[in-house]
Amino acid sequence: MLVIAGIVAGAIWGGYLARRRKGNRLDILQYAASSAIAFGLLTYFVSVVLLRIFS
Repeated sequence: MLVIAGIVAGAIWGGYLARRRKGNRLDILQYAASSAIAFGLLTYFVSVVLLRIFS
């Protein structure tokens, strides 16, 4: 669940960054996809660490 939230947040953040930098539609899509992957991986590793600590 946390990973899905990270993916969605990353996509929103990447789209926002590309739009702020005046990118076209493909730039926005690329930034959103790459940020979604990065945020998803980050939240995945954070969730693994939290499960190890609290289990």
